Amino acid sequence: MSISHPVQSVDRAVTILKMLAETDALTVSDVAHRLDVHVSTASRLVSGLRAHDLVERSESTGNLRLGMGVLRLAGAMVSRLDIADFAQPVCDELAAEVGETTNVAIVDGDAAINVCQAQGPGTVTLQNWVGQRTPLHSTSSGKVLLAYLPKARRRSLLNRELERFTPATRTRAEELEEELAQIRSRGWAKAIEELEEGLNAVAVPVRDHTSTVIAALSVAGPAYRMEEDRLPGVAKIVASSAAIISQQLGAPNGTWN
Repeated sequence: MSISHPVQSVDRAVTILKMLAETDALTVSDVAHRLDVHVSTASRLVSGLRAHDLVERSESTGNLRLGMGVLRLAGAMVSRLDIADFAQPVCDELAAEVGETTNVAIVDGDAAINVCQAQGPGTVTLQNWVGQRTPLHSTSSGKVLLAYLPKARRRSLLNRELERFTPATRTRAEELEEELAQIRSRGWAKAIEELEEGLNAVAVPVRDHTSTVIAALSVAGPAYRMEEDRLPGVAKIVASSAAIISQQLGAPNGTWN
């Protein structure tokens, strides 16, 4: 028995899903026209997709749209994504390019936790930050994560006593809120000897398939190599690497940075 017919049906069904991902203003007749098939054929394909909740009909317009079944499938896929798996090769390449230590961090309660790291050839001391919690208010990664948190949660984290690690550490909520607004505007954060004296860093957001910032990619190095006037250039390189991770996580075009 030839399998060309079922394969063709699957191909057409997938094409319908792709159509509806682009617009929810299609009718069965529109689908038939785009597929160049009879309306009855398009109707059978749509019915099959509706039976699995992959397509539904809008009650207000009668047009077709993607169903909740697609969301369930997407959710199952996202739940299996381990950001460290995607980020580690990117961290490795970035560390080799800039010659400094790279990290990816995520929010963990009231701190950031590093989930992967790579050491550059210029690294003086080998310190493993993976699995370690770092403060949000005094690190470049932490400030990126803070900047994109919901407003209420961000304020609750800032409106408490914040530890001062060096003379450069900012501990006043008003100053930090102003800096976080600048981070959202320019797309990257910096930390100038705020966690450790002699250590500078920059970080850029990493986004998921919903465009939500879920992590920060950073580069840190000694202040004598990572001078403040060099940081914008380093941030641009980090942004390109963060975009690769965001793409792999399904971030829409135009939202990678």
